Amino acid sequence: MLEEPFVPADFVVPDGLATDQFRLEPLGPQHNTRDYAAWSSSIEHILATPGFDSGWPYEMTLDDNRRDLERHAKDFADRVGFTYTVLEPEGDAVVGCVYIYLSDDGTHETRVKSWVRADCAELDVPLWRTVSEWLASVWPFARVDYAARSIADSDE
Repeated sequence: MLEEPFVPADFVVPDGLATDQFRLEPLGPQHNTRDYAAWSSSIEHILATPGFDSGWPYEMTLDDNRRDLERHAKDFADRVGFTYTVLEPEGDAVVGCVYIYLSDDGTHETRVKSWVRADCAELDVPLWRTVSEWLASVWPFARVDYAARSIADSDE
């Protein structure tokens, strides 16, 4: 099944986002080893993250992960989904991931999910806030489904 782009043809898709706490860049196979290490060390934590009800993550091989990253990169190039790896602000360690895909719930335009490694759990709320603001100010979506985080989860 061929998916249609869900952003306007003239929309310039952001190539990333940087803050003092993390930076985002499009996810691709070049992140394979670091991405695999990040999520595979944090499966229980990711499954407990708001919005993760799709059955992933689950055990897979490094080669399976690379194929998954290739699919996400193709989706990005085809403008049918936008997945960003979340990296340390200075360096290449993978901290988490953000997924922006078409929603199929009939109410929202897009569904967004994000996760961070268990040892970086304190970044979940700041990532959610930053991405929520980014979606509202830069992206062309009026109705976004992005599971809210509890203020009790933050360090504020």
